[in-house]
Amino acid sequence: MKAMIRELLQEQQHYLSAYFEKFDSQKAEAIVQILMACRGTIIFSGVGKSGHIAQKVAATFLSTGTKAFFLDPTHAVHGDLGYVAESDVFLAFSKSGESQELLELVPFVRRRQAVSIAIISSRQSRLATACDHSMILPVERELCPFDLAPTTSTTVQLLFGDLMAVALMRQKQVTMNEFALNHPGGFIGRRISLKVSDLMLRGDALPLCHPRDRLIHVLPQLSAKQCGCLIVVDDFQTMKGIFTDGDLRRGLESMGSLALESTLEELMTPSPRWVAANHLAWEAMRQMEADPGRLITVLPVLDNGQVVGLLRMHDILQAGL
Repeated sequence: MKAMIRELLQEQQHYLSAYFEKFDSQKAEAIVQILMACRGTIIFSGVGKSGHIAQKVAATFLSTGTKAFFLDPTHAVHGDLGYVAESDVFLAFSKSGESQELLELVPFVRRRQAVSIAIISSRQSRLATACDHSMILPVERELCPFDLAPTTSTTVQLLFGDLMAVALMRQKQVTMNEFALNHPGGFIGRRISLKVSDLMLRGDALPLCHPRDRLIHVLPQLSAKQCGCLIVVDDFQTMKGIFTDGDLRRGLESMGSLALESTLEELMTPSPRWVAANHLAWEAMRQMEADPGRLITVLPVLDNGQVVGLLRMHDILQAGL
């Protein structure tokens, strides 16, 4: 079994390498320009497995900021053709370019003066001739032992669709905020919309102390606030440093009981990392994990140098990031 899987992986790699080697990037750039010039909607269509890929690609376009939808070719010729307008671009996915449903649909799409593009793997196909433009996706052979089941061909269709979607994102310079507007829910939504201000502790929950406070006097607060740290601030709540459970351990190890009479100014870590309240929470998490040898579990939140909050790794994980 292991030998068979390795053999299939090698075949799959070979067929995909052939696709990349023979891919016409100049033609693809021309297709991108047609899509960029579209004043209406980009419509995808296909039959069978190619139809499933066209549906996925349409969803990817839509989620990345380009108006798009999937049009079932059978439904289209029975009334749904009304969705198509002259300002639209129509892309028909078909390996052979001989799908009868698409061949029947394309003339009506062209009558509506929409631009039509055939996404095919056969140069000599009726669909390529019927459409205004065509894009050949090189397919040496299907992974299927009979060279019949759509495997390699649907993979390259998906690769091409994703390529076009991301190319349009770059051309349009889609921002993270624009992307977030289309993804308010789920893991992606949380990652690109949850800000530090949404998760941080604030007000009375903040574990604050003064540089001249003695350790023995602030230990109760270190325990009660359950943050694993104390943020050292001056009278104007400007951060001077941070005192963590690690600093406590190191102080006791090096000074013994004398550490209890030391001031926080003597024991704290000066100039700790911090984050702004309007930053994304997942960016803050990446900052905490930047140094695997020195993981950070808390980040002070500052506004013009003043402490306004505290972000804990615990709260980030609880939010599902």
